Amino acid sequence: MEVLKVSSKSSPNSVAGAIAGVIRESSAEGSVSAVEVQAVGAGAANQAIKAIAIARGYLAPAGLDLICIPAFASVLIDGEERTAIKLIVESR
Repeated sequence: MEVLKVSSKSSPNSVAGAIAGVIRESSAEGSVSAVEVQAVGAGAANQAIKAIAIARGYLAPAGLDLICIPAFASVLIDGEERTAIKLIVESR
């Protein structure tokens, strides 16, 4: 599964394009269409959620509906363990 890391400075439109690209590519191959979006901090989580909402709009005309499954993940940043929000985005 592809992992996209989002920061508070990430452009939601760019992240949405990346999400849509991964989902489209997976759907075309016939494999499970899913991507993991990781965000550490409130600002990054905000940008990630906006990106997922935008990606839904990008994929709706193709008949693809996105769902999002939130979870927590531990990530290592500069040798320090941090808690991230992990958003698993799938088409249904």
